[in-house]
Amino acid sequence: MDEAIRGGSEPIVVEVTAGETYWWCRCGRSKEQPFCDGSHEVTSLEPLEWVAPKTRKVMFCTCKQTKTPPLCDGTHNTL
Repeated sequence: MDEAIRGGSEPIVVEVTAGETYWWCRCGRSKEQPFCDGSHEVTSLEPLEWVAPKTRKVMFCTCKQTKTPPLCDGTHNTL
């Protein structure tokens, strides 16, 4: 099965809640971007567990190339 990471072209802004766990999709296959929906099961990739340090809006990466996963670092602008 194709394990190539498929990514979006822009981050998704989400209001997160302090102390809550979010499972960021690493494979790019999830239809619930930026979060995991289990689509990685056919790959060797696993979602990334991320706990929100505080309640606020954050930009989750969808290009899957960020150097600060799961948050966007602007890498999508260079792809």
